[in-house]
Parts: sequence; C-alpha cells; structure tokens
Amino acid sequence: MHIKGFKEYFFEQLAKFTQEEREVFDRIYQVWETNGELIPPKEMYSWIESTFGDIEAVKKQSFLKITNKITYEGAIFNELRTMRPVVGDTNFAEVIEEIHSSKNSPFSKPLTGTPEDVFGRIKGEYSITASNIAKYDGLHGLVVFDDHDPLLFSRKRVKDYFNVATRWFLQANKVNPKAIYPLFTWNCLWKAGSSIIHGHAQLALTEGQAYSKVEALRHHALKYQEQYRSNYFDDEYRIHEKLGLAMKIGRVRIMVKITPIKDKELLILSDAFDTDLAFTISDLLTSLKETLGVVSFNLASVLAPTRKTPEVWDHMPVVTRIVDRGKLTSKTADIGAMELYGQSVIETSPYTVFGKLQDSLTK
Repeated sequence: MHIKGFKEYFFEQLAKFTQEEREVFDRIYQVWETNGELIPPKEMYSWIESTFGDIEAVKKQSFLKITNKITYEGAIFNELRTMRPVVGDTNFAEVIEEIHSSKNSPFSKPLTGTPEDVFGRIKGEYSITASNIAKYDGLHGLVVFDDHDPLLFSRKRVKDYFNVATRWFLQANKVNPKAIYPLFTWNCLWKAGSSIIHGHAQLALTEGQAYSKVEALRHHALKYQEQYRSNYFDDEYRIHEKLGLAMKIGRVRIMVKITPIKDKELLILSDAFDTDLAFTISDLLTSLKETLGVVSFNLASVLAPTRKTPEVWDHMPVVTRIVDRGKLTSKTADIGAMELYGQSVIETSPYTVFGKLQDSLTK
C-alpha cells in the first residue's frame, strides 16, 4: 500500500487530471470530504493503541465519500479503516479442512446427485451442467466443477466453465426462445451465499427484460452515451486508469472500483465471454487468493442477449464484477443495513488492491 493514506493519494492523482479529464470525472463522480470526532475513555486507550495504533487518529477520523452520478453506486472510505494492513486469513487451515471434509456432497456425483435440465446435460472437460433444484427463474442451471475444491483455479478450468455456460445458454434458449438474457454467476463458499462447498457456478436465462440491476446499468450507460456522445464504460476506464487503478491485459480491461459495493471489488470489461476473459478471470482469482487472502467471493458476468432485442445493447461490453466477501472464519456478516439501504462502507484502500494485483499479474 502507498505510505500516504488513500484520501491524500487519491486527491494527488486527481490533481494530475487535465481540464478535459476532470470534466469527464465530474460528470460521472461526485466527491465529498467530511470528519468525525469522538471522546474515548482512558480505559480504552491501550485497546485502541493495540488495534489502531494511534489514539489521535481514532479521536478525529476523516471520511471520503464518492458517488457515481450515473449509476448511483457509492462508497464511504474511512481513512482510519483504509490504512489498516490487509492480511490473509490466519485460520485458513481450518477452512481447508472443512472443504476437504465435505467431499461427499451431492455435487461429487452430479449424474445421480443432481437433476438435469429438460434438454439434458452439457459436459465439458472439467465440468458438467445440472438443473438447479430450487430455481430462482424458469431457466436456472448450474455448472458443477469436476474438482471438489472451489479454490482450485486454472486457466483451462475457467475456460471450460465459460464454454459449458455458453453452450447451456444456447440450449436453454431453444427450450424457451423468449428467454434471451443470460447471466453467469459464481458464489464461492458460504460467506458468498453458496449452500454447497463443492465448486460450481450458476446460470440463468431470463425473458421479458434483463434482470433489474443489469437493465438499470444498460439504461444508465445508454442515457450517458446519448447525452455526452461518449461510451460510459470507456470513460469510466479512462478515469480509473488516470487515478492509477486500472490496467489492460490483452483486450481485457481491469479496474479496482472507487465506488465498490464492498471491499476489493473489481470491474472487468471485455469484448466477449471468451478465452481471453476466462484466462484473465483465472489469473485474477488466483492473485486475489494468494496476495490478498480472498477465498470467498461473488462473481457475475453480464452477457449480451442471445439475439437482437427492441432495446439497445451495442454500447455494452461484457461486464464482469468480482467482490471479496470477507474472512470465512468470521461470524460477522460483511454486509449490513448500511450497505443494503444506504451506501457501502469500505475498509480496504483500492490502491492496496491494485498494487498487489498489478505486482502479481505483471511478474
């Protein structure tokens, strides 16, 4: 992490923007600074010093609030919290033991332990599909990984998961030609909402319109393009790149968001749901695990509709988001009422995340 605090470094980078770049920033983002004070009893001093290192930093806290005026995503960074070191899970051995002890789940024998879709199963080199037994939409399936360990990432495996998912979307569309909006999601382990440890991803193909949050993003990005004659995602990438929070790997663009939904959120933009994206996702997941201790995460990829639609999609890349869901050994949930109904509160500096990813991916 940069020795300077996140807020100080952020404003230093923002000051380097040209007038044109700052105009683009200002039409997407709004930034506020605020402060908070408290008076701790002397009996708390030793605990504060051992936990935070500085009593004065606790007494007077500094906040940076960033809101995306196009999508209305927002984050609050507490200078005190973002300067805490990022470490891996010290009890990770217990997690590994729990993963290994759950090998005999229904997913370990998917042909007999899971239902199949009405169009059958799609078999890949490292995975096979199943129908979700408790569906959240009419066409809702699974990519069940051959490997039980959900933290076993490799390029060939993720490429296979993507290939199998693409074939599933095409077959599902034949069953219901009105269902044309695909969504690929991957909830890894219990903090991310996965009820089964065995590695798997979720597939959904819906009709009528894309899922509401996807449709909101498409709509807001289109309105932005119509108003400013500029692609929203291109401008968002330019801003993050200028801030020192974005990089390209081949044709895939990666950002550490300044308005994350929760800690260590990445935004990945690609031309297609293809091998290049699969390889990048695999490398990112490996790097997140090995350098930042991320072992439970949510991933979602928004794909283009399977056929032409009444609404415009030409401005939309394949949008993938990955977010850390916190330590598996912690009993405390990482998302509360503030995140659900107010604005996200972030503990990790985006510069910490980007620095570690950049070092790992460019070796």
